[in-house]
Amino acid sequence: MSKYAGNDAAIQLQDLIVGTENVEDFLDRLAEFSASTLSQSVGADIECGVTLRRRKKNMTVAGSSSKAVILDRIEQSLGEGPCIEALRTRGIVLLANVDTDPRWPEYQQQLAAHGCRSTLGVPLEIGEDSAAALNFFASSTGVFTAAIVAEASGFADLAGRALRLAVRIGTAQARAEDLQAAMEHRTSIDLACGVVMAQNRCSQDEAMAILTRVSSNRNQKLRDVAADVLKNVTGEEIHTHFDS
Repeated sequence: MSKYAGNDAAIQLQDLIVGTENVEDFLDRLAEFSASTLSQSVGADIECGVTLRRRKKNMTVAGSSSKAVILDRIEQSLGEGPCIEALRTRGIVLLANVDTDPRWPEYQQQLAAHGCRSTLGVPLEIGEDSAAALNFFASSTGVFTAAIVAEASGFADLAGRALRLAVRIGTAQARAEDLQAAMEHRTSIDLACGVVMAQNRCSQDEAMAILTRVSSNRNQKLRDVAADVLKNVTGEEIHTHFDS
């Protein structure tokens, strides 16, 4: 991959991150973009699946099309093939011809039945406890030349960086949502404490003890008890100032 092409791909991958709402959406767009990028290079239609490995379990998480997902899942169902090998070895694995390669006969037979003649597994580095790979599929042989394999390797490096960033952003968003929810629940509990204090003419500690006792007796979460207290007073759901 040339420096110019690499810079252009990096910019487009960054745009994908900005233009998607979550990691799942990003993976779908990544599969489409990867297939389009390699298709332009080889001058033929290329499909792309994205396989994720976490805790030694592989799964198809995205595809450039429904056919790409089907092709990728063949390998997951059999537990062997170039993409899984790429994940295991952290290196690119080429299946140049399903008719002549001796390594995965059952897998190759099923690929051929779906009109796929060659594949390329390209690993992506995303973290210590997880990894991903791009699984490229072509309907003919001789597509994945040495030059195309080198280009796919350069693209995978950019894609891996983009995926790591997308995962970090997704994790940060999840943490922010958890924090907002915690703040909302804390506010509801404090308001409910105020109601109990007024009704029972007691201290805040005593009011909290009452709410905790009710929570235990009902086997109900404290925040849900607080919500019930507030609803009984107002007759409607209470929305805290943290609600968007």
